[in-house]
Amino acid sequence: MLDFARAGAAVGATTATLEKTRILGAYLRTLADDDLRRAAVYMSGRAFPPSQRRTLGLGWSTLSKVVSSVSRHGEDELGRIFRKHSDLGDWAGEALDGSTQPSAVTLADVEATLETIRGARGNAKAAPLEALVRRMDPESARFFIKIIAGEMRIGLSEGLVEAAIAEAFGVPITQVKRVHLVTGDIGETAVRCKHGDFEASTITPFQPVRFMLASPVETPVEVFDRMGAGKVWTEEKYDGVRCQLHRQATRVELFSRDLKETTGAFPELVENAPAIGHDVLLDGEVLAHRDGRVLRFFELQRRLGRKKVVAELRREVPVVLVIFDLLWLDGRTLMDEPLTARRKLLEGLGLEHPFLLARLEEATDPEHLDRIFAETRDRGNEGLMVKDPLSPYTPGRRGLAWLKLKRALATLDVVVTAVEWGHGKRRGVLSDYTFAVKDTSTGRLVNVGKAYTGLTDAEIATFTQRFLQMTIEDLGHTRMVRPEVVLEVAFDSIQHSGRHLSGYALRFPRIVRIRDDKPVGEIDTLERVAELYDRYFGEKSEIPLSEVAET
Repeated sequence: MLDFARAGAAVGATTATLEKTRILGAYLRTLADDDLRRAAVYMSGRAFPPSQRRTLGLGWSTLSKVVSSVSRHGEDELGRIFRKHSDLGDWAGEALDGSTQPSAVTLADVEATLETIRGARGNAKAAPLEALVRRMDPESARFFIKIIAGEMRIGLSEGLVEAAIAEAFGVPITQVKRVHLVTGDIGETAVRCKHGDFEASTITPFQPVRFMLASPVETPVEVFDRMGAGKVWTEEKYDGVRCQLHRQATRVELFSRDLKETTGAFPELVENAPAIGHDVLLDGEVLAHRDGRVLRFFELQRRLGRKKVVAELRREVPVVLVIFDLLWLDGRTLMDEPLTARRKLLEGLGLEHPFLLARLEEATDPEHLDRIFAETRDRGNEGLMVKDPLSPYTPGRRGLAWLKLKRALATLDVVVTAVEWGHGKRRGVLSDYTFAVKDTSTGRLVNVGKAYTGLTDAEIATFTQRFLQMTIEDLGHTRMVRPEVVLEVAFDSIQHSGRHLSGYALRFPRIVRIRDDKPVGEIDTLERVAELYDRYFGEKSEIPLSEVAET
């Protein structure tokens, strides 16, 4: 485990992608198969590969109690250390320094302990965790806790782990990605690539495939410039949740964007899937709908994260699956087929409610695409997906074959009311800003969201010093500040929210610019937020299904 930790620390110590790949590749090359399998999974920031569908069920409370029990620090000092790092692993590493009795700990020991924790119930999870932590040196404990937390935070994405496997065993990165796609397990992928085992090349039902992703663009001209195509296909960008449906014979399972099983959340999809009449793997978007109209996202949120949906909720928030891709059909893998062929096969399935085909339009130039975009925004959708009709399905990648065309709905001038210490690369700076508008009926400031993107590192560093001087209440991780800093924020949509006194929350807000030129008295009002909501997201903005999809 110490070698693993040293490799992880070396990866985190450099910002150069090629150097990270070289360091990790050199480490992986030294490992026997079983440890290689473990190390690749752990370096990806996971306790278990997604294909195993296992979770630790270990919360912050248990982890905190164990570190507190082993360390020699009091609660206040532990809190100070955490605020210094804003990272569970780094916090544990410093907190445990000098408090453990280090002995040799192997990756097999880590695996066995993780499995014991997974199988334990409630408070019983603490004992195996504490037993192993007491045997670890601080650096090993630091990375062990990072694995448990599910975040390495050393600048190492799963894509870089794939690149390191390619580096370690002299395998083309495209081959590594292909094997990873099939196995769904980065550890198994590493072992197969080590031995040149590339035989398996087909999708396995009920083993979730990583979703193909889209790169963002802002203008129709940029779409055609980046794709270099004479024509593109467009689909409306729906305000739902990505979903993968696997069906084979009588078995049906659903998976979310992060490859977690969500079958229990959408029983009506499971119940109706046998009527498809084919074994399939479908890619689509779950939307809430009622009386033939698509509902706003906050309605769908009531269904998310549930293992079981009661009949009353099913009646109040029924769902449909709008399908835009077909990856596997009756034992045949289709990912390498062009989108045109996959779409033709999809249309041939004769899908019926609650399964709908994504509404497809073709654009031949930027002006045509701009008209389609304007029409879809008028219908209340947030933007367009633009696709190369000849493109294969490339899981887990953001390339130029799929683009998402979105524009900010509007901007608002707001004032910062609270700030939070950042995480990872932003630890040590105040980088998350809660902001408010003015409620003219009461004269009070009411919060409508939180933004943490849009500013440069230099601007965040300057603001950190400024907010420290403006603090009126220090709550540890959060600081309440004098409402003096005005920002212009953009956002994609507005929804009702019980979290804020305003009753509203901006979705995906980002900072456009600092408005030092604008006094707080001239910020936007709650009435303006309500006006935008009513205009774009009120009852009248609900979208008829006939305009969203076609059977």
